[in-house]
Amino acid sequence: MRDTILFDLDGTLLPLDADEFIKIYFGEMGSYFADLIEPERLVKYVWAGTKAMVENQEHKTNETVFMECFGKLVEKDLELYKERFDTFYDTGFLKVRKSVRSEPNIREAISILKRKGYSLCIATNPLFPKKAILHRIAWAGLEVADFDYISHYEQNCYCKPNIEFYTEVLDAIGKKPEQCYMVGNDVQEDMIVSRLGIETFLITNYLINRGDKIVCDHQGDYKDFLDFCSGLPEVE
Repeated sequence: MRDTILFDLDGTLLPLDADEFIKIYFGEMGSYFADLIEPERLVKYVWAGTKAMVENQEHKTNETVFMECFGKLVEKDLELYKERFDTFYDTGFLKVRKSVRSEPNIREAISILKRKGYSLCIATNPLFPKKAILHRIAWAGLEVADFDYISHYEQNCYCKPNIEFYTEVLDAIGKKPEQCYMVGNDVQEDMIVSRLGIETFLITNYLINRGDKIVCDHQGDYKDFLDFCSGLPEVE
């Protein structure tokens, strides 16, 4: 039976205003690094590093890929930037919380799934350090201990929509596709797992679709997902 549920984070477990998130995120980052680099150039270089992670096909961590790209662009002491990034995610990054909220139906769904014995995993696009992801889990009103696996850029080597990301997650948790569900809000990045045989649920409240035909097994809003979880059998 399917006994494992993979979750996207932003727009799925964590409702957010993406535009406000990006505005606050880069605004705070620009201020935090202002003594090292001009804000506009910093944003340009961070986007370049992000692009490098998304396009990477090699088996090396996203952190390594990002820092290799970023280091070539800044042409300065990369260790200084690494230390600054590390402290930023415990300081200025916390202000992006204003762009997110907690969803009662999601909290109840997670509670139901745990009671029924499902293994819960976060398969968010691993573009952020672990501490940034742990903050966002807490902002969703959830406990880190609720999840048996959490993707992050220090650990994972691929990004969505690369199918290798999901293969990497399955290998890490020791599960086969037919044992899993995937819950997400992004048609291209999350529902692609159907190619592996993972059953999908598309959350529509913060739907992201870049124009493709929607292909999923189930879809609906947060209340629909809660009802879906309520109807699932207990894990044997």
